[in-house]
Amino acid sequence: MTTTTTDGPALADEDPKGTQPQGAPHGDPFDQDDLPTPRGATRALLVSLLGPLRARVVVASLVLLVQQVAVQAGPLLVAYAIDSGVPAFRDHDYGPLIAVGVGYAVCSVGAGVLQYAFIRAAARINQDVLLDLRGRIFRHAQALSVDFHERYTSGRLISRSTTDVESLRELLSEGLQELIGVVLSFVSISLMLLWLDLGIGAIAVASFLPLYLLVRLYRSRASQTYSARSSAIAGVIVKFAETMNGIRPVQAFRRERANDADFAVLNRRHELRNGDALLEMARYVVGSRLVANTAVAAMVLWGAYRVASGTLALGVLAAAVLYLRRLYDPIDRLAMFLNSYQSAAASLEKIAGLLAQTPAVPEPAAPKELPAPACDRPGREVAFDGVRFAYRTGGEVLPRFDLTIPAGQTVAVVGSTGAGKSTLAKLLARFYDPTEGRVLLDGTDLRDLATAELRRGVVMVTQEAFLFSGTISENIAIGRPDATPEEIEQAAAAIGAHDFISALPDGYATDVRKRGGRISAGQRQLVAFARALLADPAVLILDEATSSLDVPGERAVQRAMDTVLHGRTAVVIAHRLSTVEIADRVLVMEHGRIVEDGTPAGLIGGEGRFAGLHRAWRESLA
Repeated sequence: MTTTTTDGPALADEDPKGTQPQGAPHGDPFDQDDLPTPRGATRALLVSLLGPLRARVVVASLVLLVQQVAVQAGPLLVAYAIDSGVPAFRDHDYGPLIAVGVGYAVCSVGAGVLQYAFIRAAARINQDVLLDLRGRIFRHAQALSVDFHERYTSGRLISRSTTDVESLRELLSEGLQELIGVVLSFVSISLMLLWLDLGIGAIAVASFLPLYLLVRLYRSRASQTYSARSSAIAGVIVKFAETMNGIRPVQAFRRERANDADFAVLNRRHELRNGDALLEMARYVVGSRLVANTAVAAMVLWGAYRVASGTLALGVLAAAVLYLRRLYDPIDRLAMFLNSYQSAAASLEKIAGLLAQTPAVPEPAAPKELPAPACDRPGREVAFDGVRFAYRTGGEVLPRFDLTIPAGQTVAVVGSTGAGKSTLAKLLARFYDPTEGRVLLDGTDLRDLATAELRRGVVMVTQEAFLFSGTISENIAIGRPDATPEEIEQAAAAIGAHDFISALPDGYATDVRKRGGRISAGQRQLVAFARALLADPAVLILDEATSSLDVPGERAVQRAMDTVLHGRTAVVIAHRLSTVEIADRVLVMEHGRIVEDGTPAGLIGGEGRFAGLHRAWRESLA
């Protein structure tokens, strides 16, 4: 659709993201919640997180082992008290019972102290792991290419770094303690029962087989359930974030009811997946309790019969019953661990899938430096040498493309929707790499330049003029964090922004708030130009930099452009024909090819597409 402004007819703009050409196939993996996870990536991630903390993990495990020894000594003391202490007491020998009482008290206090020490150590390990993981996700997400972020929503990234990390926190803070405790209890109690009485111990060990089968069944069924639940949570977060970020058009076009209906579907899906997870856990708990209660009843009846027949000591039976209680009581806790484990495993797999993504525009193995610029010009020569480009989701956008822009020249690029204008700009900024061919800066392939070197030489100013929360000074200095306040003010004054900034309540220290919402669109654009001027790039790309402004705002920005572009190589993606007047050269693109190339005056005097657009614009001003 072609849009118009008071400045006259405008060239239709292409998809601002440029990632979904018409006819793009459905089913792109980035349109789903899951990313492919390489085999072994999840385990490797967990090992890399715990590896630096190996010594602390070993110490914490030893503390828990000693604590379990103190806990499991209790039933043995009870058995000794019944079989030896009570008979001695009848003979007025109080020593055994006193020893049992003191030993029980020491074990109880020791178990509590050791439990505290373990929880403290585990909490520190837990927080260090989560701190490391959140940092990895944030750093990796920033390192991934624009290609990734244009297809994988920010809501899903938020879900990975919040909900999924929280699932891992629950496992590390509670689940692992339960698992280690259950394993130590099973091993120590089984050995103790076998030592106390081989028959009772054998029955207890035999009951592990149906419990093991129940655990296997639960894990196989719950794995898919928790993966689906994690995806459902991400869907809710994505919808919520999308709606809140677009609250203005939502309210302007009365989308509240429609969004509420969409959100209700996603919320219901989350409820169902969460219910499925709880149902799987309930099935496991009921089955495991049935096995445990049956085994306990059988062993108590058999043990009572043996005590009555004189083949088993009463103290041994009492100790065995206490141990059996301690053996099967952790079953519910094991269910909670399995619940946390399945949730965390599904989340960790998704995080591993995210961290396994590699930038589409990687750093060069052996980066080169740009040659020193000529002293008489700040700009650099730009060349597209046999460039072809196609997005992964669609057909070819740029067929074979050759273009040279001399140093210091300002080139305006115009064309209809899908002509390839924004793609050309993104290739020059190296947000993408060409499918074939090379993009050269003073003869050096952009793929051979380190990112820091490239970003110093090439800067893009977009239509959005994104500002971060913080002061105006901080936003201007993004490209040069070491800039002095005087340099920041000089850059703002040079592009005509100093007066409106000084008039703000706190001047350059004014907080622009979320996305610069405290100042107008034209003012945000001027701040963006001041940012570009302060960064002092050799090549400047202006991608629809004035298309969203009113006439006064556009004129203010155009005056700023004269200052910013002076002496630099510039590529201006033009939406309004008034912007073209500042260019030394105009390229008209259609279907990824240059169909007209010349000076503004030369093309206006001809009979081509640009001349027709210019005549229509002049007529609209009459």
